[in-house]
Amino acid sequence: MIRLIGYFFGVGIVLALLVAAGVAIYVGDLTKDLPDYEVLAKYEPPVTTRIHATDGALMAEFARERRLYLPIQAIPDRVKAAFLSAEDKNFYTHPGVDVTGLMRAVLTNMRNFGSGRRPVGASTITQQVAKNFLLSSDQTMQRKIKEMVLAFRIEQAYSKDRILELYLNEIFFGLGAYGIAGAALTYYDKSVNELTLAESAYLASLPKGPSNYHPFRNTQRAIERRNWVIDQMVANGYATEDEGEKAKATGLEVKPRRRGSYLFAGEYFTEEVRRDIISRYGEDALYEGGLSVRTTLDPKLQLYARTALQNGLLRYDTLRGFRGPVTTIDVSGDWGVPLGEVEALSDVPEWQLAVVLGTEDGSISIGLRPDRDVSGELSKTRQTGIIAAEDMRWAMRHVVDGKRLKANAPEEVLKPGDVVFVEKKADTERSWTLRQVPEIGGALVAMDPHTGRVLAMVGGFSYAESQFNRATQAYRQPGSSFKPIVYAAALDNGYTPASVVLDAPISIQVGNDVWEPKNYGGKFAGPSTLRAGIERSRNLMTVRLAKDMGMNVVAEYAEHFGIYDKMLPVLAMSLGSGETTVMRMVSAYAVMANGGKQITPSLIDRIQDRYGKTVYKHDRRECDACVASEWEGQGEPEVINDREQVLDPMTAYQITSMMQGVVQRGTAVTISELGRPIAGKTGTTNDEKDAWFIGYTPDIVVGVFMGYDTPRPMGHGSTGGGLAAPIFKEFMANALKDMRPVDFQVPEGMKIIPIDRKTGMQASAGQPGVIMEAFKPGTGPADSYWVIGMEDLENAGGPRAISPQANRAVNSGAGGLY
Repeated sequence: MIRLIGYFFGVGIVLALLVAAGVAIYVGDLTKDLPDYEVLAKYEPPVTTRIHATDGALMAEFARERRLYLPIQAIPDRVKAAFLSAEDKNFYTHPGVDVTGLMRAVLTNMRNFGSGRRPVGASTITQQVAKNFLLSSDQTMQRKIKEMVLAFRIEQAYSKDRILELYLNEIFFGLGAYGIAGAALTYYDKSVNELTLAESAYLASLPKGPSNYHPFRNTQRAIERRNWVIDQMVANGYATEDEGEKAKATGLEVKPRRRGSYLFAGEYFTEEVRRDIISRYGEDALYEGGLSVRTTLDPKLQLYARTALQNGLLRYDTLRGFRGPVTTIDVSGDWGVPLGEVEALSDVPEWQLAVVLGTEDGSISIGLRPDRDVSGELSKTRQTGIIAAEDMRWAMRHVVDGKRLKANAPEEVLKPGDVVFVEKKADTERSWTLRQVPEIGGALVAMDPHTGRVLAMVGGFSYAESQFNRATQAYRQPGSSFKPIVYAAALDNGYTPASVVLDAPISIQVGNDVWEPKNYGGKFAGPSTLRAGIERSRNLMTVRLAKDMGMNVVAEYAEHFGIYDKMLPVLAMSLGSGETTVMRMVSAYAVMANGGKQITPSLIDRIQDRYGKTVYKHDRRECDACVASEWEGQGEPEVINDREQVLDPMTAYQITSMMQGVVQRGTAVTISELGRPIAGKTGTTNDEKDAWFIGYTPDIVVGVFMGYDTPRPMGHGSTGGGLAAPIFKEFMANALKDMRPVDFQVPEGMKIIPIDRKTGMQASAGQPGVIMEAFKPGTGPADSYWVIGMEDLENAGGPRAISPQANRAVNSGAGGLY
């Protein structure tokens, strides 16, 4: 018997060895091509790119996987405890595979065999790292064996903290969030350091199945799973029973973080930065690279820019009457449901959508669009209000089938079911003002002239309504706002502000046609100085000056200033008939404002990669002395400015002084009410299709444009001085209110000489009609009276063309505003 037992024991040993050998061979064959786990050491997951304003405010985040990588030391112990309790309580003691947990799972699966239930897993955190990083998610025995083998190897190669760090930064939490930092922001708009016990437990419950525990669709299951995790934390000693009970008594309180742009009024700026980054580094760098982008945007100036432009567009639009409702819905039932489906303007929170319900004591009765909660569900509450007749008086002129009609009562303009925009009146409960999105477009750009940093940029009334950025994408004719380039080229090539040019009719042969430009208003003023020409924006003078100087010279300056890449050297271009952008025009004026230095406009100050290394810096000026560790009697640090000088500094001052005259007594005299040293120029194109004003102080350049996206006349009198200049004025009033006035600096060596405003010849200071003019060394007022373009009069019939009436026109300053 003993011999028989020994025989069977021996056979059993042999069979066991054979099975072991077979298993070893099978496992060895299965794992011979396992992925190299050493790639974990070079792990670089897709990370969110974040864009910030100058003050550090978060503007936007871009990511395919919303993830912010955190080292394990930055993750609070309570957060780590929640995940250990939910996923692997023996993590710090097992060798990669939890044998006890594995046997428990095997027994459970045997009991459930044939029941149709999904097999229970027993993966440790290390195994999940192996699966997520190196393997597929197939539910097969082969994959499970590979996973366990890799887990053992990973445990031998890396510390427990490193493995947990990889796990917490990789896992998917739902709602597009990856990693614990991304999840904390996505679900609670918090950093991980701010998470409560209940919040940590809920996030720890999500990796098992984010969709199963969705905070809004499966709220009860989510709470049950969270409470289970809290119980596990208490059982494992990570929280007291009292803390656990208090945590379980709370709701999920999830507050999803909004996507896209976060900084109010910064949408156009943010989108331009997004396109810039893609053009530099590609989409993968933007959406996966974890870049940290510090922009040039000043949030305060951006708000001022938005308000000023919107007010200007609304002023123009309301004078043209009401064009009709946004849409029409049925109000016979619960009007809140169809109204809730109409898209509002997300970036104009001052306005709300409302539906007309009827009339009430001569006013319009309205129902306001219901709010949606964080889950997207429409509120059951219905709010109403009224639009008094006085609050929609501008809409009494309304447009029907392209015809402008005048209504006598509000009910003739609005009918029940009409959906409109309204704005609440201050200090009232139910009173609202009728609004409509302007049909006219516009843009505003503010720039630092010394560096090219774009401080504010608004590309339209509402980014939600139109993503087209009229500051950078709209190519429009600058009109007379181009004239300072012509005059600057002239001053740089021998002319002076006192040079006299004939302002009289001119005919120019262009091929088989004759071009006869005119001043705005059709009048002319006879011989006038260059200063008078730019102050009163005289087209005929500008054409004669460009003809006398040569358009090749003008084209060269326009290209150096960055207005055009290649300018056609024809005389019509001297009046701004070419197309360019607001950004380019502001950059060109910055050259005149900063003393003639070329600048490159930039919306980005600095870009850092995911490791904090600076990969781009806009300001490349050198300053070796700026990095001194201590003061040793040395002088002040000097920043070396090696940018190209494209305009003589004295010329820059001369043209600036002349454009100060535009503000003090010319086409933009309304700007003088600011009481600041400001230079600038208006611009209006043929048929009033485009209106411009670009102006500057020594430290900020601002350009404003208005016009329909599909160019069409804006109406007689719609000039740059009447439309664009007031927008500039409103912006600058706010932008400069906390700054002390700064004068434009006169370059050393410049001569200031009194001249007669009409003749340009030297005069005695203090006399009527005398102005102080700036001259370069070696130049000055003419010794004899000379008029550029006199030959045109002689060819047309001799000196009699300069009549006493023309001289009186010079004295009275007659001539068109353009």
